[in-house]
Amino acid sequence: MTDYPVRTPQQLHVMLQAFRKSAGLTQAEVAARLGVTQQTISALERNAAQVSAGRLLKLLNMLGVELVLRPRKSGAANDGDKETW
Repeated sequence: MTDYPVRTPQQLHVMLQAFRKSAGLTQAEVAARLGVTQQTISALERNAAQVSAGRLLKLLNMLGVELVLRPRKSGAANDGDKETW
């Protein structure tokens, strides 16, 4: 199994779109399964940083993707990332 580390919101939306396409699903099909509009899925894929955690987890579950949190192998709390809370 391959890990796909996501460290920025910009990486997240690219990964969500890639997983959807790899599952062979259109935005409309994903929207129908989640009970939202296609525009909602489109907006999510453009700006994943604005999505709620609950909605993100539902989407990941539907795409057969799990969210795994683990410490980085380097052990550094801030591995040079510029983003802060």
